[in-house]
Amino acid sequence: MQLSKRFVACAFCFSFCAQITLLAQQKNSPQHAAKKTLTAATPKPATPLDEVINTMFAARRFEQTAISPDAKKIAWVETLVGKDGAPDGNTAIFIVDTDATAPPKRLSAATVNAARAEGSVAWSRDSKQIAFLSDAAKPGQLQLYVAAAAGGPAKKLTNVKGLLASPAWSPDGKTIAVLFTENATRAAGPLVAETPATGEIKDSYFEQRLALVDLATGDFRQISPADMYVYEFDWSPDGARFAVTAAPGNGDDNWYIAQLYTLDAGPLGMMKSVYKPPLQIANPAWSPDGKRIAFIAGLMSDEPSVGGDIYTIAATGGDATNLTPERKSSASWLTWTAQGEILFGEFIGGDAAISTVDHASGSIAPLFQDEGSLTAGLWGTNISVASDGSTAAAVRSAFGTPPEVWAGQIGHWKQISHRNAVKPAWGEAKSISWKNDGYDIQGWLLYPRDFDPAKKYPMIVVVHGGPGAAVQSGWPDSWDFSTALAGAGYFVLHPNPRGSFGQGEAFTRANVRDFGYGDFRDILAGVDEALRVAPIDPNRLGLTGWSYGGYMTMWGITQTNRFKAAMAGAGLANFLSYYGENQIDQWMIPFFGKSVYDDPDVYAKSSPITFIKNAKTPTLVIVGDSDGECPTPQSYEFWHALKTLGVETQLVVYEHEGHHFSSPAHQRDRIRRTVAWFDGHLR
Repeated sequence: MQLSKRFVACAFCFSFCAQITLLAQQKNSPQHAAKKTLTAATPKPATPLDEVINTMFAARRFEQTAISPDAKKIAWVETLVGKDGAPDGNTAIFIVDTDATAPPKRLSAATVNAARAEGSVAWSRDSKQIAFLSDAAKPGQLQLYVAAAAGGPAKKLTNVKGLLASPAWSPDGKTIAVLFTENATRAAGPLVAETPATGEIKDSYFEQRLALVDLATGDFRQISPADMYVYEFDWSPDGARFAVTAAPGNGDDNWYIAQLYTLDAGPLGMMKSVYKPPLQIANPAWSPDGKRIAFIAGLMSDEPSVGGDIYTIAATGGDATNLTPERKSSASWLTWTAQGEILFGEFIGGDAAISTVDHASGSIAPLFQDEGSLTAGLWGTNISVASDGSTAAAVRSAFGTPPEVWAGQIGHWKQISHRNAVKPAWGEAKSISWKNDGYDIQGWLLYPRDFDPAKKYPMIVVVHGGPGAAVQSGWPDSWDFSTALAGAGYFVLHPNPRGSFGQGEAFTRANVRDFGYGDFRDILAGVDEALRVAPIDPNRLGLTGWSYGGYMTMWGITQTNRFKAAMAGAGLANFLSYYGENQIDQWMIPFFGKSVYDDPDVYAKSSPITFIKNAKTPTLVIVGDSDGECPTPQSYEFWHALKTLGVETQLVVYEHEGHHFSSPAHQRDRIRRTVAWFDGHLR
C-alpha cells in the first residue's frame, strides 16, 4: 500500500541564486491527518498545469496482457487509483472473452474489491487455469496462486519470504516455475531505491534463483545454483530443461555480462553455459522441436530496455547465428510459433512493428508497423500470442490515445478494454526526420496545447534515457515529466540520436567511446529541423532529460550557450568519479572499451565536469537520494561546480527515491518544479 506523503522543504540560501532542497517523507501522524482533512475541505482552484498533471495521472496503466493459448480469453493487469486520482500502488487482474461481448471479470485471491497487488499472469497450456502473484495473504509479500479460468476461489501454493516473479507453467501442467529472491529487502533491479549501507561495506547481494512449485503438493524447491542470479528463463518443450540468462554475483550489475545457460529441471539442477556473448543478451526462447534456442543480443544499457539482433544457437552450444544482420531496426521481444518461425517485436525508427523470421533461411516477413506503441513494463515492444501464432493481445497507445488492450489477428486488432476515457491535455505529435553526419535521424515533435500557428513558441529538447532505448509515440504515465511541458505551452522535441534503438546495431553502437560528440550533434541538428518545420523561437530553447538524458543535459550546457535554461535529471557529471560510485559499473566497459583505471582519458573527454567552465545556462538539478544507477553525488558535484562558478542553479534531492521515482507526490512535485524553472527563464 502506498503511504500518504507530503513535502517538508529545508532550503539553504547561497549566493548566485543557488539552493539545495531535501524533500522528506512525513509520517502518518494524527496532526498530519488533521491537516489533510483541512486541506481537502478548502481546495485551491485548479491551475492549467494541475489539469495537465491530473490528466497524466488519470489514465489507468496496463502492466501486462495475456491471451489464453486457445485464444478464447484475455487477461490483463491494470493499475488502480486512489481517491486523489493517483495510482495507489495496487494492481488488479481482469479476464474477458476475446469477443468482449460480456464485461470483464476481476480475478483475485482477496475478497471482492479489496485493494491488493496482483499480477504476473500465466495461462496453463490447456487454457483452463491461471497462475498469478498476489499479496492477499500479507500486504507487501507476494505469493503464488492458481485459479480456474472458468471462475471460483484461488488456491494459494506458496508461503515464502522474499520476492517472487515471472511464473510459467511446465508443458505437462504439473509444475510452475518462478523466479525467487529469498529474503529480498527491496524489489529487483537497479531502477528502484537502493537500501542504504552502513558499517563495514562488503559486496553483498541477494540472488534471484529459479524455483519449481508442484501444483498438486505445493512443494517448493530452488534448482539454480545459490551463487547464480537468473534473469530470464524458458521451459524446454519436453519440460526437462530450461534456457536461462544468468550471471554469478550482483544481479543489478552483472546483467551486462550474463551468459546463456541450460539448466536441468531435475533434482540435481545441472547448469551448462552454451553461449558467452560479446554484448548483452535477453529473451531466451526454446524452439518447438527443442533443438535450438533463440535470443536477442546487442548493445543494451539498462536491464529492462532490450534491443538488438535475433540469434539462434544449438541447445547443446556452438556458434550463434545472427538472423537479422544489418537490419535497420532493433528487435525487442520474440517467441517461437508452432510452425517453427520466430515472431518478434521491433523498433523501426520511432515506430513499433511486428515481423516473423524463418530461422533456416533468414527470410523476414513484416506483419505490422504503427506510429503508436505496443508496450508492457518500462520499455520495448511486447505482445501476448496464442498457440496459433497469429492471434495476439497487446497494449496499444499513442501520444494522443490513452492505453487500452487490443486483440485479434496481428495487425487486425480490435479494442477489447475501455478503461480510459481521458483526453490529452497537450498538442498533437508529429514524427520528423533529419540527416546528420551521414545518419538518418528520427524524432517526435510534440506541439503545445491550444497551438496557434500565428504565434512563436519556446521549445524544450528532451533527451531519452539509455542510451539504448528509443522514444515511441505513447501515452505518458505519471512518471513522465516531459509531456507536461507541452501541456504548459511548449514545443517538446524528443530526438532518437545515434546510440538509440530503431535503426540497427551499427546505429546503436555509433556512440561507443564517443558520448557527447556525435550524439549531441544529432540532437542539435534535430533542433535546426524543428525550427524549420514549426513556429519556434530560436532564442527560447531549453534542454532536459533523465539518466542518459540528464547526462546529455549536463554535457550540452558545457558545449553550447544555445539553450537558455536546463533541467538535468539523475545525470552524470564526471565519469571518472562516477565509475567508483554507481552500482552498475559493468555497463561502462562495452561503451568505453576499458575500465576507468585502464583508460581514464576516454572517460574524461566525455565528462561534463571537464568543460564546466564553459557553462552559463541556468540549470535545475534533480535526483533521488537512493539512486544506484546515477548516484546523488554526481548531481551534487555538477550543482556545486555551477554554484561556485556563479551560474544560476538549484539542486533538489528526493528522499528514498531510486533511479525511477515511485512516489506520486514526488512525481507531481518534479513536474511542477521543472515547468516553473522553464517558465521563469523562457517566458
